[in-house]
Amino acid sequence: MENKISFPYRFIAIEGNIGTGKTTLCKLLQKQTDAELILEQFTDNPFLENFYENPERFGLQVELFFLSERYKQLKGHEVHSTLFADRLYISDYIFIKSLLFASRNLKGNELNLYHRIFEALHMHLPHPDIIFYIHRTAEELLQLISERNRAYEQDIKSTYLERIQSAYFDYFKSMAEIPVVIIDGEGLDYANKEEDFEYLVEIMSKPYVKGNHFISHKKNTFFD
Repeated sequence: MENKISFPYRFIAIEGNIGTGKTTLCKLLQKQTDAELILEQFTDNPFLENFYENPERFGLQVELFFLSERYKQLKGHEVHSTLFADRLYISDYIFIKSLLFASRNLKGNELNLYHRIFEALHMHLPHPDIIFYIHRTAEELLQLISERNRAYEQDIKSTYLERIQSAYFDYFKSMAEIPVVIIDGEGLDYANKEEDFEYLVEIMSKPYVKGNHFISHKKNTFFD
């Protein structure tokens, strides 16, 4: 692919479950667009490894750290400034991700506290023009997580991935302000197969109306 890609959006968010390949896709798109990337710095979270070992004890710490870092990162970009009206931004997360994960990892007073802090921060941040969610099954995600071989992720269970997935889908059902395009990514290897990457680019280059859109390259799936 030699020609630069043109998108009918200014701020694109790529989302998906753990291990989906969000950051990989963002970097591939950046090479074809000269977009400014907003990538999550998850490896800087000092509580992450402890969280996977003891989620009940370290849930609040890990989620508050992610929340503060995502806020600082998004706040630091002039996404909606008229001075950069022609610049494309691509992010590998949406800020609401913080609340979605917290809703599955926290409960009671801790979740109530987190929710109050989240709402105070959320109103001051730019929002994407469109969300592309790459969906993979829990089984495929576990295989991808195993292959990328991050030690602290190796004990992640399929039940946890399914809980995160349900949090995203529950949120998307209520999303009416912007388009949300849920793409069946099972079996797609856009990091190594140009045809798979071009398939995603074709999908992402189209304009979409507000609400949910489901796209699959296979028959007989829940996307049909």
